[in-house]
Amino acid sequence: MSDASRTGSASEALLAAILAELDDSKAEEIVQIDLRGKTEMGDYMVICSGRSTRQVSAIAEKLIDTLKADLGVLSKVEGKETGDWVLIDTGDVIVHVFRPEVREFYQLEKMWLPNGAVQAN
Repeated sequence: MSDASRTGSASEALLAAILAELDDSKAEEIVQIDLRGKTEMGDYMVICSGRSTRQVSAIAEKLIDTLKADLGVLSKVEGKETGDWVLIDTGDVIVHVFRPEVREFYQLEKMWLPNGAVQAN
């Protein structure tokens, strides 16, 4: 399915599938950020952590495979080889999978969450 053919409800369904897969993969500290009206790069951003480079890579690989097999969604992926920070871009939903130390260093949540917002898992 191309980016142009997806609607708001389709991006929400994609987000739900991504969140379910991340939960199944034991990703930690999952945060979703609504980007609608803030940027054209996507509708949602999801940030999560894995405990090690191996787990970060495994979470990303499983998510990429599930999106392709179950939803026919091809993703652009960067950083999978090192396992410190993997970026998965589905077009509508951008997923960042971090090692905790790398996530703390970059603090992407602070850049996108409104002032005073509380992160929810």
